[in-house]
Amino acid sequence: MTASVFDQFEPLASSVPDELVTHSLVKEAVLPGTADARSLRIALITLDNGLDHTKPTTLGPNTLVELGRTLEALRDRAAAGEIDAVAVAGKPYFLVAGADLTTVKQLRDPEQGAQMARLGHAAYDLLADLGVPTFAFINGVALGGGLEIALACTYRTVSSAANGIGLPEAFIGLVPGWGGVYRLPRLTGPEAALKVMIENPLSNNRTIGGREAFELGVADALFEPADFLERSLEWAGAVLSGEQAVQRPDAVDPSADPSVADRWDAAAKAARAFVSSRTGDAAPAPGKVLDVFEAGKLASQKESAALEVQALTELMQTPQFRDTVYAFLDLVQRRGKRPAGAPDAKLARPITKVGVVGAGLMASQLAILFARQLKVPVVMTDIDQSRVDKGVAYVQGEVEKLLAKGRVSPDAANRTKALVSGSVSKEAFADADFVIEAVFEELAVKQQVFAEVEAVVSPDCILATNTSSLSVTAMAEGLEHPERVVGFHFFNPVAVMPLVEVVRAPRTDDAVLATAFVLAKSLKKTAVLVKDAPAFVVNRVLLRLMGEVTAAFDEGTPAEVADSALKPLGLPMSPFTLAAMVGLPVAQHVAESLHDAFGDRFPVSANQQALIDAGIKGLWAPTADGGQEIPESTRALLRLGSKPSSGEEVLRRCQDALAEEIGLLLDEGVVAGPEDVDLCMILGAGWPMHLGGITPYLDRVGASERVNGRRFHADS
Repeated sequence: MTASVFDQFEPLASSVPDELVTHSLVKEAVLPGTADARSLRIALITLDNGLDHTKPTTLGPNTLVELGRTLEALRDRAAAGEIDAVAVAGKPYFLVAGADLTTVKQLRDPEQGAQMARLGHAAYDLLADLGVPTFAFINGVALGGGLEIALACTYRTVSSAANGIGLPEAFIGLVPGWGGVYRLPRLTGPEAALKVMIENPLSNNRTIGGREAFELGVADALFEPADFLERSLEWAGAVLSGEQAVQRPDAVDPSADPSVADRWDAAAKAARAFVSSRTGDAAPAPGKVLDVFEAGKLASQKESAALEVQALTELMQTPQFRDTVYAFLDLVQRRGKRPAGAPDAKLARPITKVGVVGAGLMASQLAILFARQLKVPVVMTDIDQSRVDKGVAYVQGEVEKLLAKGRVSPDAANRTKALVSGSVSKEAFADADFVIEAVFEELAVKQQVFAEVEAVVSPDCILATNTSSLSVTAMAEGLEHPERVVGFHFFNPVAVMPLVEVVRAPRTDDAVLATAFVLAKSLKKTAVLVKDAPAFVVNRVLLRLMGEVTAAFDEGTPAEVADSALKPLGLPMSPFTLAAMVGLPVAQHVAESLHDAFGDRFPVSANQQALIDAGIKGLWAPTADGGQEIPESTRALLRLGSKPSSGEEVLRRCQDALAEEIGLLLDEGVVAGPEDVDLCMILGAGWPMHLGGITPYLDRVGASERVNGRRFHADS
């Protein structure tokens, strides 16, 4: 018997005996030929781990060895003339969800990492050169190595219902290491490829759906989900028989066309600027993706593979990768899906209609989210018809934008718009099951709103508040049923930010709380249970951080030094930029609330108030050369001290302040543990994945012990 190339990878596979193997199940199908040609035989590989859709299929060493051996056998059959093509599909809802990170994080030896990288290439190279055409039928999630399987095939179809398609490696601390960096830009053009490999991962790990994948040129054909496999097989038969020509207008070859090489360079330059703006170049993985992309411009696929293996091997040994795996796998994927303290989901009540109090920007974003995800009627109210009309018009306009971008189908767009209505009367909430207020952050206003809503809704209707800092307990005072009031705090922009802080007041009952958690999941958000305390978690921690930077500036630290002191962390934006985006009045209002609650730990800046009084929206103003500066008219309003600090001193000051505030927050029982603080900051504030959670970071830099005399994590 001829030795298999995969024999060399058996020791690697044996080192992870607990891997959940995704098996390669083969069956043969006969495709009708043309009138003057024989029938065609296609071997269909279904990738399946034998579990339901709650357990995604993934790629570990044992999975890849089995896939490779299966492909070797099919290669031999193809050479013998027994089959005419091979296709790869997945179990329902999945092609493959990418590499098994649980397995990958166990590969501590650099040679094991290199072996894992080579193993993927050995299997995928067979798909790319099997002796007969190969097809990928993308029926669902295709992430990382899952999408790279499809890219290695000769042809691809995709279901219009497929979601979760992308190359997220830059987000999780790696590079697309099994051919994606080489194959995708040659298929779609360099600009679209870097959108998938850089822009989307660094934008809250956005993925694309089947329709967008088809429009970008990732797939050659798009079919509806009802008969996706049948249509894909028919299409494959037509391609094989020559009846179906495959057009790829976006495909490029930089080695043959100098203009494409120029586009390649321009796209890489733009992507590097994007990476710098998003991460401050603090995370190594995005830069490595671009290094391989640029170095592979004129390389062969084999040469690019060597670059990918080297990059993967290096990155898998970095502390940033291990921290990212903790943040992504242990926090977002595990703890985020099993929220600490959440009641039994069986207690949850059905939601058949939603009411939104308010028709401003936040309320309108909420209306879109509820209508799109729940597919139930949503009614907005406000104090006059013009505001209501403006809110409904905003919803319709945003849905039209989604339609124009191909993010929703025409039918889905029409349904969503039809579900959202407006009224000036809260009587419209009479048959609602869930009403959320998104009005001005003033306690008396919110109390009045809840009293008016309670007068018209059923006793079982849940009343939720989107408050970012006010007391949920106080809002429920005076209501006939305070037990049905719950905090349901979203982050802006609602469509993008994945966190919801679910706030339990002392009298909130379990059924209401369970409904809130089930609702958050239905909205595709991650919910974290928080105690009713001033500013909850994210805003409390963020305002403590921003308050320290602002205080350093007020004391006389140059603005450039204070605002860039946190740059080594790779935060999504600088403190002064964030304050301007949130709105100085909003930031000041929350700071005042926290000052009232906690005293001098949260100072209220007189300089910031001076800017607000003057109608100035932010400290910085753009310059003609693309930079930023403080205008003289703004400087004239400021009263600064004479005790400047260095950037290093500001950073250490912020670290210690964060350690103190999180320690107090945990002592107060605001959340169940430090992992929940980490999860909140990652999903609600964009805390960088490559730093792991905020509490392990504070342990590593010594702030936890400096301030609290103990670490947040005993093993960190």
